[in-house]
Parts: sequence; structure tokens; C-alpha cells
Amino acid sequence: MKLYDGGIFLKNGRDIIPENEANLPVSREQACQNTIAWSILKSHNTSDNMEKLQIKFDKLTSHDITFVGIIQTARASGLEKFPIPYVLTNCHNSLCAVGGTINEDDHMFGLTCAKKYGGVYVPPHQAVIHQFAREMLAEGGKMILGSDSHTRYGALGTMAMGEGGRRAGKTAFVPDL
Repeated sequence: MKLYDGGIFLKNGRDIIPENEANLPVSREQACQNTIAWSILKSHNTSDNMEKLQIKFDKLTSHDITFVGIIQTARASGLEKFPIPYVLTNCHNSLCAVGGTINEDDHMFGLTCAKKYGGVYVPPHQAVIHQFAREMLAEGGKMILGSDSHTRYGALGTMAMGEGGRRAGKTAFVPDL
């Protein structure tokens, strides 16, 4: 493994050229526009400005420690149906409780809301948010928003980000607030 102090260019899909040694016919900005990340962001940007992105996500996932607040916020804002696929699952912390999950009432709320608003509910001890997103939601060129602050499900060329708690619901369900 080699650590680089600055940026790098990837030439021919395999040759790493440190930015300070690169003598390439394109600028850094042009090279950035030739990346998978740029193409995903561009295809999900609903504005015409790549400097001020307005992202439309393909899927949302939340765990039991955050989905109650997110759904309550969305319901208070007039939610009638989840506008994108929404998976309600578990946080690894809640499954570590002695004797099982500590959020049984949250799980019942999640199941009820998944049925009412068209979401996907994953019962306790079946999956954890991160694993489920990587194994079941990731798709090349798609974007996932997770309600945990450390979402990064970059499997299969998926771009994902975490937005802690209720802000994820505002971002995905009520973007004009």
C-alpha cells in the first residue's frame, strides 16, 4: 500500500499518477468530470448547477433508532405514501441489548408504517442497516440516503451518504421545508 499526499490520476484504468507528477492533456476539473462519482451526482442533480447540487435519491434506509422521528416528521408534513423505496431496518446497537432488541414498540410502529405508506420492513435479527443496504439495495449508478450519520454503501458503484436523524426525512420526503 502506498499513501499519497495529494490527488492522483488513474490512467488507462490501472496506472496511478500522482497529481504533482501528472503531465496530462486535461485539467483537474476535466478529470473530475470523468469519474463515476461525477456521473452519479450529475444524473441525480435536479438543478442545472453542479456547484449547488439538489440531489434526488433512489432509495432511503433507516434504522429503528431514527425511523420513528423521520416518519413522524413526514406525517406531520402531509405524507401519504413514501415517494421512493424506503427500508426500515435495525441498528446494530439496538440488537445488542440483553434479552433482545430494546425497541420493540419502534419496530411495531415501523411495520405499521411500512404497510400503510408502502415501505419495506426488515424484522429484528434479520439484518442490520449497513449489511442490508450493501446486499439488497446497492445498484450501479444509484444513490442511497441513510438516516445514520455513517452511511457509506458504495458497493457496486452505488453512491451513498448518511444524514443523521430527522434531517434525512426532510431531505427525502419534504425537500421544500
